[in-house]
Amino acid sequence: MKYSNRISFWASVAVFALTALVAVSAMCGTAHAGETDSEQLLKRGQYLATAGDCVACHTAPKGKPFAGGLPLATPLGEIISTNITPSKTAGIGNYTEEQFSAAVRQGIRADGAHLYPAMPYTSYAQVSDDDMKALYAYFMHGVAPVDEHSRNTTLPFPFNIRMSMGAWNMMFLDSKPFEADPSKSAEWNRGAYLVKGLGHCSACHSPRNTLMAEDKSLDLSGAPIGGWFAPNITSDANSGVGTWSEQEIADYLGSGHASDEAQAAGPMAEAVDNSLRHLSATDLTSMAVYLKSVPPVHAAADTRPATAWGGPTAAVDTVRGVPWPADANRLSGAQLYDGYCASCHQAKGEGVNPGLPSLFHNSALGRSNTSNLVMVMLHGVQHQDGTSDILMPGFSDLLSDQQMTTLGNYLLQSWGNPDAVVTVDQVHALRAGGESSPLTWLVRGRLMGGAILIVALIVFIRSRRTKKLAA
Repeated sequence: MKYSNRISFWASVAVFALTALVAVSAMCGTAHAGETDSEQLLKRGQYLATAGDCVACHTAPKGKPFAGGLPLATPLGEIISTNITPSKTAGIGNYTEEQFSAAVRQGIRADGAHLYPAMPYTSYAQVSDDDMKALYAYFMHGVAPVDEHSRNTTLPFPFNIRMSMGAWNMMFLDSKPFEADPSKSAEWNRGAYLVKGLGHCSACHSPRNTLMAEDKSLDLSGAPIGGWFAPNITSDANSGVGTWSEQEIADYLGSGHASDEAQAAGPMAEAVDNSLRHLSATDLTSMAVYLKSVPPVHAAADTRPATAWGGPTAAVDTVRGVPWPADANRLSGAQLYDGYCASCHQAKGEGVNPGLPSLFHNSALGRSNTSNLVMVMLHGVQHQDGTSDILMPGFSDLLSDQQMTTLGNYLLQSWGNPDAVVTVDQVHALRAGGESSPLTWLVRGRLMGGAILIVALIVFIRSRRTKKLAA
């Protein structure tokens, strides 16, 4: 064989071998990609479930993850969270993807019964089809099944009639998935999707009407929740987070702490521990970008930002060495502060950052609504293991309602908003679990409440029919 022919021959062999290698690699790559896609789908579903904070409501104290049984206090009674593990006897293991989607986004169980909106399906309705697919894959294949039934929810009449939620959904459920705004950036749209949907921020931060539906006209403008107050997080400079930078908001969401400004406590601390601290820095920034754009809602009582009040003062030094009165309820605010607070927050309220924050320029003392200040004094700041070390003990067993009131007002006058007030009645109510809801009177007069509700539904349905005929 001539030399040139040999080159041609071996070149052909090389080309053939290279082609075969590429083909085999492509086949292997395809198989590997299929396996990787499956794994990535589960990981994505887990991430989305974490973003939705599903574990917070569907896991009882010391219970197994997602096995339900957690009692959720409402003005109408306790709503018991359900088992959402893939157990075929006690959980959702028999749910199809369509049934799973209907439960999450429309509040309808596989048996056709309606869920109560303690499950934030009004927010989850925003979740995309692709993300629902990932969530379904995770809950069916990434969660350990638990064959334990949670106890049933038993609300008083007429609220035990789940069918009535169908009418409630007609009035208040927007079942359309999130639609991106083409005039906004991809970052803004991602933030809007997370805040409105899986993050369900409005479930806590938006006030509710008499029928416990979110007031969309006051979206994210603050609302009471179990004694705490989820603050205004609109872009208003005084009432909301308008003066916060995007980085400060992202840092707070991810750690529960904004240096010299705010510390997460109560339900927000739980949201940070279970959900937000696990999100990517990119997603947290996107949420911050969106929150900075939320239309401002201003409260007249807020004359400056919550973090713009106070400064260091040494007033506490004047009471050291002064004997305490025989009646502990007659202790002054300075004496109470010196006895219970100064060792951590220091005599001038300057704190020891980052673990023991300053009391001046602190949102806990700067808001006109003082519920969170009282709740922190009562219950402290508690975080789960492995999270931030910003901790504070509660004093509910040590201080009376009068002492809490005296101390709270001293803190406000010394380092916070001097126009804000703590009252004895307020402390008493918050110690007992919070103020009552407008719906409480319906529970007290169940039959009358039921009749009114039925009449209201009839009027609503007739009005819708009239509008349709007019159209």
